[in-house]
Amino acid sequence: MNFQKIFVAGHRGMVGSALIRKLTSSPNPPAQILTRTRDQLDLCNQAAVDDFFATEKPDCVLFAAAKVGGIHANATYPAEFGYQNTAMAMNSIHSAYQHGTERFLFLGSTCIYPRNAPQPIPEDSLLSSPLEQTNEAYALAKIMGLKLCQYYREQYGVMFHSAMPTNLYGPGDNYHSENSHVIPGLIRRFHEAKLGEADSVTVWGSGNPRREFLHVDDLATAVLHLITLADPPHWANVGTGTDLRIADLAAKIASVVGFQGEIIQDTSKPDGTPVKRTNTELINSTGWHPSIDLDEGLKTTYADFIRNSETIRC
Repeated sequence: MNFQKIFVAGHRGMVGSALIRKLTSSPNPPAQILTRTRDQLDLCNQAAVDDFFATEKPDCVLFAAAKVGGIHANATYPAEFGYQNTAMAMNSIHSAYQHGTERFLFLGSTCIYPRNAPQPIPEDSLLSSPLEQTNEAYALAKIMGLKLCQYYREQYGVMFHSAMPTNLYGPGDNYHSENSHVIPGLIRRFHEAKLGEADSVTVWGSGNPRREFLHVDDLATAVLHLITLADPPHWANVGTGTDLRIADLAAKIASVVGFQGEIIQDTSKPDGTPVKRTNTELINSTGWHPSIDLDEGLKTTYADFIRNSETIRC
């Protein structure tokens, strides 16, 4: 890695903190890692973002900043998800170009793909049919960031590109009781049920939808791999290429947590997309493969939850 000054946008989030861990532990770390909290730099403020890039002039940007949440949060706050994620991406990509950033890697999500995309989902299914309505605002914002990187690269010759990870989990996740994703949400619920000696835990939906999960440290490794490529894809899926039923995931998490009660599926609640698995042939062809098994990853993630349980938001 030959970059001297890398800006990690969103460094306090799960992805950003994983990137910091990998950068600082790499054999050849950058001379300087730039970070800014939201109070220090509002990425939705175009003038502030431009001033930051003009002053600091990072030669590489790893853009992990985002407003994120689960189905409930996306459905409740679509305006915020759409505006904030679009504004942050547009401001940062343009200012990076204006002030000579050599490499910009934009992080999105596989939720950018259509609800009824072919399975496993290939990169070229983007914009081929309607999106999943429950997270449309977030997906559209991430598509705009991806496309803007593509357009700047094609028009100006800058090395701006993107990575689209599948469902993530790991240290630093959001365990909020209403706004979390499935793995942290289930970890918290099974943990609280164990402490309360509950007889059962109810899980939304039939349990039949299939999902793919990637440990955030594997994503960080993929990102650092992609920025070493001389001619990376405009965007690449990052995942394991394997999936499992939500009911089976719940059983795994209950076992890791030590909850021995009954797991009840509430079939009156929505399931979401029936199947969501990424085609990872493109990034695998560049030499990257995941290394963290789901069972082991869940164990270390639960251990991290226990270590930080006193600071977890409600």
